[in-house]
Amino acid sequence: MLSVAILPAFYMAMSFPPVHPVRDQVAPVVAPQTLLSTQKQAFRAEPPKRRYEVSAPIVSRIGKGLPIISGPKDKSLPLVVLDAGHGGHDPGAISPHGGKREKDVTLAIARAIRSELLKSGRIRVALTRDSDKFLVLQDRYGIARKMNADLFISIHADSAENPEAGGGTVYTLSEVASDREAQRLASRENKSDIINGVNLGGADADVSSILIDLTQRETMNVSAEFARLLLRESRPNMRIRTNSHRFASFVVLKAPDTPSVLFETGYLSNEEDVEFLGSESGRQKVARSVASAIQIHFARRLALQ
Repeated sequence: MLSVAILPAFYMAMSFPPVHPVRDQVAPVVAPQTLLSTQKQAFRAEPPKRRYEVSAPIVSRIGKGLPIISGPKDKSLPLVVLDAGHGGHDPGAISPHGGKREKDVTLAIARAIRSELLKSGRIRVALTRDSDKFLVLQDRYGIARKMNADLFISIHADSAENPEAGGGTVYTLSEVASDREAQRLASRENKSDIINGVNLGGADADVSSILIDLTQRETMNVSAEFARLLLRESRPNMRIRTNSHRFASFVVLKAPDTPSVLFETGYLSNEEDVEFLGSESGRQKVARSVASAIQIHFARRLALQ
């Protein structure tokens, strides 16, 4: 069940803090200069503070109209799923330099990468979203698993408190997050998941745990290998941060059998990054970098078979 925060329409239209519903004290009016100062800073949109609650079920849309696969009809060719971060009512980061929204920037980049990949004629591509719509995090990597994707790339363009922070960063799943996810999968009472082509429905609990762990380790190794390759191919075309390969427990990286990376292409709080990512030439450079890394990645995988 999902708790949904609801505010009266009056409060939603105002820029001032609302009156607390159970107190008579009126919230102080924010000075105009304070509001202007706040607007100069990039921010990630936050949900309004909880005032009233209702409950509604979350309905997964996995399997109900999966994305269209672009490219050759040959199913033996690798499938890459590109995930444009945020969307719908979730704008992501909002830039103080022109007001660009992360959800729009990531979708434009994902489309550019798709176009570049299709030029090769050797890669099939699908986007988790090809319009301004919201997807829950589990559905994003769930779509890649449902489609038997060979690689999942989540595209983002965040903001930072330091306006000087800029450049690209690639994230892969951390060891701790991997262990927790493996435990969660192994402890399910109904082990109907198919991991790396193996149905765990009738498997012994210990066997399931071993299979999940082995699959997850291999997936993490392939993800880290691709992350390094992506950074190598990106450096000639765009700014890349120091300590650019990082590890995190992002939900979208937790598919146990789909190599996955999260590519922070830049920071919307940085004026130079905004100009680069907001331009067609900048997006083309990002797209060429990603496409080159993907083609080399699959060529290497093919050579190992």
